[in-house]
Amino acid sequence: MITRLKGCPVNRALPVVRLRVPTDEDAVAWHRIFGHPDVMEFHGGRPAELSVYEELTARQRRHDAERGFCLWTMLDGEDRVVGFTGAQPWEQTWGPAGEIEIGWRLGREHWGQGYATAAARMTIERVRAAGVPSVVAMVQSTNARSIAVTQRLGMRLAEVFRTPESGREGHCYRLDLQAS
Repeated sequence: MITRLKGCPVNRALPVVRLRVPTDEDAVAWHRIFGHPDVMEFHGGRPAELSVYEELTARQRRHDAERGFCLWTMLDGEDRVVGFTGAQPWEQTWGPAGEIEIGWRLGREHWGQGYATAAARMTIERVRAAGVPSVVAMVQSTNARSIAVTQRLGMRLAEVFRTPESGREGHCYRLDLQAS
């Protein structure tokens, strides 16, 4: 079965993508591919230090062992790291506290090729299999690319909010996994 991107001007198949629990080496790969300022526009505006990704990959291995899901490393058809996608609890005290958030981040050179949509669909199936009844995606209102992914996933806008740190407008999208 070929999956097509909904809403694209040209119907095209989604790329081959594989997910794996992050390795120590993935921290280095994430640090490298997320170093582009465009990638970090909605994540603090500047590249993070390698130690941030080392801690993040270690935490994701724990999440996978404890919950059966995490932020997985996203690999293309040639097993090259192109980003991450997955799910984890929303840990802020504001917004959908305690709910499971799905998310994705891609290296700049992989934008616009369908990787985020393909991998997010895999994430949804994995968290559904883990017994998660619904998911949210927290997206800044100006992040048109991520908003488009939520729409292709069939998520609905559930709440508009202002982030406490920056005061920026954000959107909370929801998807009921029991009904879809």
